[in-house]
Amino acid sequence: MTQVNGDAAVTAGGGRSAGEDLPPGAEARRSGAGASAADGPRLLNRDLSWLEFNRRVLRLATDARTPLLVRVKFLAIFASNLDEFFMKRIALLRRDAATGLRRRELWGMTAAEHLAAVRRFIRELQAEQAECFDSDIRGALADKGIRLLRWAELKPDEQARVERWYRHSVFPILTPLAVDPGHRFPFISNLSESLGVMLSPPEQPEERLFARVKVPEMHPRWVRADEPGAALKPPMPGQALRLVNIEEVIRHNLDDLFPGMRIESVMPFRVTRNSEIEPDEDSDDLLETVEEALKARRFAQVVRLEVSPDAPKRLLDFVCDELELDAEDVYHRGGPLEYGDLFAIGSLKMPDLAYSAWTPVAPARLADEDADIFQVIRRGDLLVHHPYESFAASVERFIRSAARDPKVVAIKQTIYRTSADSPFIPELARAAESGKQVACLVELRARFEEMANVQRAQQLEKAGVHVAYGVVGLKTHTKIALVVRREADAPGGLRTYAHIGTGNYNSITAQLYTDLGLMTCDPKITGDVVELFNYLTGRSRKRDYERLLVAPVAMKQQFLGLIDAEMASARKGLPARIVAKMNALEDDAMIEKLYEASRAGVRIDLIVRGFCCLRPGVPGMSENIRVISVIGRFLEHSRLFYFAAGRDEPAEGEWYIGSADWMHRNLDYRVEAATPIGDRALRRRLWDVLSAMLADQRDAWDMNPDGSYTQRVPPGDADTTSPASMGAFAYFMRQTLLERASGGSVEG
Repeated sequence: MTQVNGDAAVTAGGGRSAGEDLPPGAEARRSGAGASAADGPRLLNRDLSWLEFNRRVLRLATDARTPLLVRVKFLAIFASNLDEFFMKRIALLRRDAATGLRRRELWGMTAAEHLAAVRRFIRELQAEQAECFDSDIRGALADKGIRLLRWAELKPDEQARVERWYRHSVFPILTPLAVDPGHRFPFISNLSESLGVMLSPPEQPEERLFARVKVPEMHPRWVRADEPGAALKPPMPGQALRLVNIEEVIRHNLDDLFPGMRIESVMPFRVTRNSEIEPDEDSDDLLETVEEALKARRFAQVVRLEVSPDAPKRLLDFVCDELELDAEDVYHRGGPLEYGDLFAIGSLKMPDLAYSAWTPVAPARLADEDADIFQVIRRGDLLVHHPYESFAASVERFIRSAARDPKVVAIKQTIYRTSADSPFIPELARAAESGKQVACLVELRARFEEMANVQRAQQLEKAGVHVAYGVVGLKTHTKIALVVRREADAPGGLRTYAHIGTGNYNSITAQLYTDLGLMTCDPKITGDVVELFNYLTGRSRKRDYERLLVAPVAMKQQFLGLIDAEMASARKGLPARIVAKMNALEDDAMIEKLYEASRAGVRIDLIVRGFCCLRPGVPGMSENIRVISVIGRFLEHSRLFYFAAGRDEPAEGEWYIGSADWMHRNLDYRVEAATPIGDRALRRRLWDVLSAMLADQRDAWDMNPDGSYTQRVPPGDADTTSPASMGAFAYFMRQTLLERASGGSVEG
């Protein structure tokens, strides 16, 4: 790793650099994802930028400051992210390379050169992952009494014990599949683990026969040597938890599967298939076409074969031929065949090796569980910040109260992703069964959630819920819920309440992702939500929403207009500043407008967790733009936008929260919504959120003009309770507890 001083990250030509205010000793991690600052493309490559993001995730596994079991989880998260990248992107890149297609975002590379660069980067990252596991994590776990063993490292009595368990609990469900003139090569399912076995009959030792054994998925991946098949538990004091992977157990007991045959070689392997198969948008039955697309995905093209570094060549060549893969599609790597198996290790209940437990706190205004939540909202808009504030005590309570309140006459909600045991589905069903008018927009095309959403839609329909699947040609990504309630003092006797959020209605991820949500009965906002649901469930073509920014009808144009307004302020000498927080930044028009604003003198801070195609800190183009990425304990997921609007006081600027990143797909091909935040106290609170993230020196990385990132280092003399020292995640947890203890707002 290259060590650089603070000056090395400063660009020439004035303005602010990506490394501004970093202390000496900050560590640069460079990927070669972009070009030099002074020349090169205007946009960075999306795929290489995404891989650069996953490098930052991997750094959390190699960072000694991260608790050990959390480091183990980040190794698994890194691998899971990479799986998704292959399923989403590699088939497209391979197709482009085969056809010679040139895309603008390749900035001069051919598609083949682009694919080669992606593959080189992935191999570099996987080598670092294997090094981390083999040379660091495995030993560190052993020091804490958790020993991940190979079969040969088990004691004889342990091998005997595990073999007995294998014989009774694993062997009966294994199905070896031979390949010969009477047996075709077996279907290999996506992300499954297999053992390829090359056999020879004793009477014909020169003959080679192939068989495949699938590693079963119903058993724990790590087998306890002391009690095989039992759940994992922390080691007792003075003892060790000795574990062996189930793939090792099967591999060293293959003689039971092939009696009388000679096992010449064995190759564990794992297959990844393309998932980018979209349903036919012209179909008359979206539900049917989604189901057909899921069937097609199961048999989709193989895009990756993972094997160990010492994979036998003859076995490897045979599998590659059968799967129609080239050498470039094979990824030799060390460590476990399936790094996802490490989630079980990382989840062991060992508090000293994990983050301190965090229990989300009920928002102060909702602390009284018996209070009428609708009365609370009538007293003023309510802003909730998850996972610091409880999703269950706010959003779930909102829908649960609506479902059970006899004064509520209608409930409407969008479902994009939700948890398997979602409380929203049964509450909506309950409301419909009690006679309320209930409508739910279920997005069937939410990637990897399609079948679960089909089942949820069918469950809701059986309960009498009006289920819609969205607008033809558009995914519905907005996170909105609407409640209509009879109230005598309301105009016409009805008052509408709305929740507009940045994250999914998912009770599990709400404890892991940072998100924001607004609960309001402001008629100008709720009126727009009513119109938006009419657009989603009916035939409305409304485009002129009063307060909401709605994609694809007008959101992009409105955001561009807000940036134009900041440029006008800069030309007049008025305060001109933009702070935007999102998951990804890729839309060409938005990036070019930000470059224009930078040249006009607008100060721009972008907090972008994932990939970013904008190049910050380039003289004459983006010297007034800084990009940071915050990666740590929680997954940064909220989308938050601030525009100074010519005013010094942030609470007097324009503020929005919503569901959309500044990506072409979100702004042009998805239904999204962002709501303004009008209350000054809530705006000040949002400014505290952005200020803490911008000040973070613990979990933040600064983006360099070439697309690489420099990790910040906390200053030695920082206030230990400041976000600079603690990092934004710990700071928000502390502030939330202080606010709850004081019964009100705490200044950051």
